[in-house]
Amino acid sequence: MDQSEKFWNKIAQKYAKQAIEDEASYTKKLEITRTHLQPNMKVLEIGCGTGSTAISHAPYVKHIHAVDISSKMIEIAQNKASECNIDNITFEHTTIDALHLTDNSLDIVLGLSILHLLEDKEAVIRKVYKALKPGGMFITSTTCLADNMAFIKYIVPIGRLFGFMPLLKVFTTKELENTLSAAHFNIDYQWQPSKGKAVFIVAKKTL
Repeated sequence: MDQSEKFWNKIAQKYAKQAIEDEASYTKKLEITRTHLQPNMKVLEIGCGTGSTAISHAPYVKHIHAVDISSKMIEIAQNKASECNIDNITFEHTTIDALHLTDNSLDIVLGLSILHLLEDKEAVIRKVYKALKPGGMFITSTTCLADNMAFIKYIVPIGRLFGFMPLLKVFTTKELENTLSAAHFNIDYQWQPSKGKAVFIVAKKTL
């Protein structure tokens, strides 16, 4: 078990009980995402956490494969889906790097509150691009800390050393946009509720 998994396992129960910080923005993101969902679609969610978003979208698609690095988060997600009688989500405890994806096989990939927690977001975005069908969508919500809190990059190593912070990458919104463009995504929609909030992006596979 690596350090990141230990961190998320430790806070899983507390995380599951927390209220959504910005309910209005979260609801808007769900609604925008659903404009791209269809009943025959296969969806992947990376970094699914305790499964709330996957469960919310499940009635609108054929199947969702939802993965997370935390075994405790996945356990909570599976219990929630069972309680809601949702049977078209497969939850899996795995890392994104270890996840095997077939080229041109997915309609939608969700990466919500995850890209800034990855060691190599560029590699993951390229992997997502290959897995999407032509015209498929990568829908993300990402905290771009360098826009307002660039100093945090000096705090993260200390926080990780003492176990009270996860892996956290600091980059700007422009850097994220450039990474998506370099992977041949077109940004179809972009929205930020307010300064300092996560940036919500709908990007389309172009080739």
